[in-house]
Amino acid sequence: MSLQSPIGRVRGLGSAKEGVAHWWMQRLTSIALAPLSIFFMWLCAHLIGASYLEIRTAIAHPVIAVLLISFMVCLFYHGQLGLQVVIEDYIHHKASELALLVIVKFTAFLFAAASVLAIARIALSS
Repeated sequence: MSLQSPIGRVRGLGSAKEGVAHWWMQRLTSIALAPLSIFFMWLCAHLIGASYLEIRTAIAHPVIAVLLISFMVCLFYHGQLGLQVVIEDYIHHKASELALLVIVKFTAFLFAAASVLAIARIALSS
């Protein structure tokens, strides 16, 4: 028989109501990515065989630039959320888990920022 209370035995072993927000964000980004992915595929198909100037002109259109930036931000954030779940589920060494989580978050942020900057430079330079 243990002297620990039932709450003391389970503390740190399961959900602390932090996973619901993560779960919702993963679902919301996947819902946003569905039409944005279709738009991105349409844009890529539409620009096949286009010249460099035509591609820059298309990306410089405000609606297309906003949709591309939204796609990139959602894409990298959704990917980061998914990798976070995989790391938390399968990496059991705390130091390795923390290091991988930091690397994934910084990499996703760096790629998203680079994508947004590239699209913004094209959109604002025309």
